[in-house]
Amino acid sequence: MFQDLLRRLTAPDPSQLPEIDCRLALGALLVRIARTDGDYADVEVAQIDKALMARYSMSPFEAAALRKECEVLEAEAPDTVRFTRAIKDAVSYDDRLGVIEALWSVVMADGVRDDEEDSMMRMTASLLGVTDQDSHRARLKVSAG
Repeated sequence: MFQDLLRRLTAPDPSQLPEIDCRLALGALLVRIARTDGDYADVEVAQIDKALMARYSMSPFEAAALRKECEVLEAEAPDTVRFTRAIKDAVSYDDRLGVIEALWSVVMADGVRDDEEDSMMRMTASLLGVTDQDSHRARLKVSAG
């Protein structure tokens, strides 16, 4: 299953992915941002599950199962560009702002923002076509909530 998705993500001109593959791409992106600092903390795992539950109206069990699939996919995927391209092609700008909020919520879940996470967020926002200003507003929104 993952090899087929990775093949489609790495195709020279990938077609728009079905919803389930977009879920996997988003979940893998959330896992990737959580692993960026080298510490995949339980609080980050819980935040990923929470983000998946909120975005896709899932039960805790369904979100945890999806996250586990996403962990495998993230470990096998060559780069972040594939996930962001799949999301950007399938999701409206307003929904991509929601993706950025979810990413910021994972970054900030452990109470520590480091340079690697900030750099990854800048790159990811850019690849998703989200402006720095909108990413900043998303971060502030997550911080306030």
